[in-house]
Amino acid sequence: MIRPARPDDVPVILRLVRELAEYEKEPEAAVATEAQFHEALFGGDAVAGAHIAEHEPQGGGPAIVAGFALWFRNFSTWTGNPGIYLEDLYVRPEHRGRGYGKALLKTLAELCVERGYDRLQWWVLDWNTPSIEFYKSLGARPMDEWTVFRLDGEALRELGAAGQG
Repeated sequence: MIRPARPDDVPVILRLVRELAEYEKEPEAAVATEAQFHEALFGGDAVAGAHIAEHEPQGGGPAIVAGFALWFRNFSTWTGNPGIYLEDLYVRPEHRGRGYGKALLKTLAELCVERGYDRLQWWVLDWNTPSIEFYKSLGARPMDEWTVFRLDGEALRELGAAGQG
């Protein structure tokens, strides 16, 4: 079952983000707090959305969070329409292969179609072959001709301070 995240999901979303950071070999980089996630997802100026994949255990009992997708709206100057940028998609290892990743992506694709958005896009690490093959199997195509750039830390502060003075 896929559902929109609720405010009481924030602690588990943060745990999943930290699990993803561990999987991506950068656990020290995941420094966000519950308060930041709550504000980003549910605050007055919310900038992101999230969906939760729940696993229903055999024999009953409460649903278990199997994974999540965290996304935000972006905009294409070429098409003149918004899209969705998928920041994180993560399914816990014990729940992989059961269709949760596909169901999360399908939910976001449906959201794009319903809202008239042109694109659903994301990044994937070059070494993450299982995910790359999975995405290709859904019809996603790599944008190999692009190089991702990031400005952060001291370089961001220096450039941001350049006009002040």
